[in-house]
Order: sequence, then C-alpha cells, then structure tokens
Amino acid sequence: MKFVTATYQGRQFVGMIDSMGERVLDIAMAEERRLGKATSPVSLLQCIALGAEWAEGARETLEWAESEGSQCFSPLAAVRLEAPIPRPTKNVMCVGKNYAEHAIEMGSKDDIPEHIMMFTKSPTAVIGSGETIPSHKGVADELDYEGELAVVIGRKGKEIRREDALDYVFGYTIINDVTARDLQRRHKQFFIGKSLDGTCPMGPWILHTSAIDNPNNLNIHTKVNGEVRQDSNTEQFIFPVEEIISVLSKGMTLEPGDIIATGTPAGVGKGFKPPKFLQPGDKIEITVEKIGTLSNSVGE
Repeated sequence: MKFVTATYQGRQFVGMIDSMGERVLDIAMAEERRLGKATSPVSLLQCIALGAEWAEGARETLEWAESEGSQCFSPLAAVRLEAPIPRPTKNVMCVGKNYAEHAIEMGSKDDIPEHIMMFTKSPTAVIGSGETIPSHKGVADELDYEGELAVVIGRKGKEIRREDALDYVFGYTIINDVTARDLQRRHKQFFIGKSLDGTCPMGPWILHTSAIDNPNNLNIHTKVNGEVRQDSNTEQFIFPVEEIISVLSKGMTLEPGDIIATGTPAGVGKGFKPPKFLQPGDKIEITVEKIGTLSNSVGE
C-alpha cells in the first residue's frame, strides 16, 4: 500500500496508489460511496495516528474501489503529489554517518561512530517530490545531496525493545537530506546547515510496512543529472532500523507521524575531489528498492 497526500483540481486529499501504479484513490471520497460517510481524517498524519485498523480499512476500500470500477480515482500523471506529511509536527530526526564508507569520505576511519549520531531538520524544510529545491544563493554556496531511507513511526512508544521496534513502524519513504556544507562547517552544530527552506524533499509516498520484510536490505542509489553518485544497500547500515528506533525511544517518546531519516551512503558531493556541489538546474533522483523514486531539481 502506497499512501499519499495529493492535490487534484485544487483539492488536497489523502490517497492511495492503485495496484497498477497508474491512478490515485481519494480514500475519503471512496469511503463515502462505499459506507455512506467518510471516516478517514483530512490529513495523512491524522490517519497514521489511528493505527493499523485505519490502514486495514483503507486497504479494503481500495480493493472495493478497484473491483467496483469506482470514479474516485484520478490519473497519477494529473495529480500533484505533496510530501506525504507536508508539515510534520516535530523536527525530522536524522542519523548521521550510518554507512562506514560515508563516514570515511567525510573524514577518516576515526569518524566511524561507535554510538548513533543524531541531528534534526526543521519541518519548514519539507517539500514534496517534483518541487524545486531553492538554491539559497547568497546564503550558502555548498549545497549537497544525501539520499536516504526514512522511517515513519505508526505507534506511540517509549523504551521500545529492539526486537519489537518494527512493530512501531507505519511505513517507509525517501528523503533527500540536502545540506549546506559551508553552513554546517561554520556553525559546527548541524541544525542551520540542514534546515534551510526546501532542503528536506520527501516522498513520493509512504510505502506501508507490510510491503517491506526487512528495511535493512534495500538497494539505494542517487543520480544527479543522470550520473550515478550513490549506489549502496541498507545492509551497509552501521546501526539498523531496529536499533535506531530502540535507542531513540530510551527516555524519549516516539509518536505516530515521527519521521526518522536513516543516513546516507558514500558518494555525496563533498566526498568527490574536487567536490561536486549542487548547482542551479541540477536534477536529483533518489531511488530506494520497493519504494520508488524521489525527484527534485535545484532552482535558479
């Protein structure tokens, strides 16, 4: 199941991609025709908070709509896909240096972390697939890309055991952790360099957890203007998804809709000699196995 926040003919709605990957179902509209009333909330964040029962009901509604030839579908090509959670209620949580080769390219073997490194990105940095990443000229000169698998939490939890961690996941999406390296270097702490407006592209949808048996074994690659820059697999994680969730939840409550970016593999622009920072007009495509492709271009 692929869940989206979509806009069609000026109306934003929570939807699902059909089984052929060609249409988007307006869930609330289909519920109204199927059940006589819409039962889903108006935002995907609110829907996620309803838990597994809501997701199962949405699946049944999609099956009904496909079997009935429902008119509640819109062509995917005609729909604008927003970020699945357009405005998170918290900062996006991000794991730093979770691939050994990336840690090395950013410094040396001594930079491979012993414990999970965390930083966050502001909710105002979030944009959807297809939206333009601002170039931020005059603010930053070293804009870089980082393709990442992201986890969306589906259940409230604290002190979560590693062996139970995946039970708290609603689904998975893709994030481009766009980073202003010069600001990152200047301010030491990562927050400013990671949180410029439009520097957290996310999407194009959330793939429900039922479609991924093991998030720690997914191919991930990033292209810039068609050139493969990053090519790896999440099996190269230093800290797997279960450990990330467990560690974060020690003393801190995780809530439905919380987003965790799991780190980027080697091949970022800064790692090249000379560096290959993003330029106006560059197109970045990040593909994660089973999920899809997040695509954005840098503005002028």
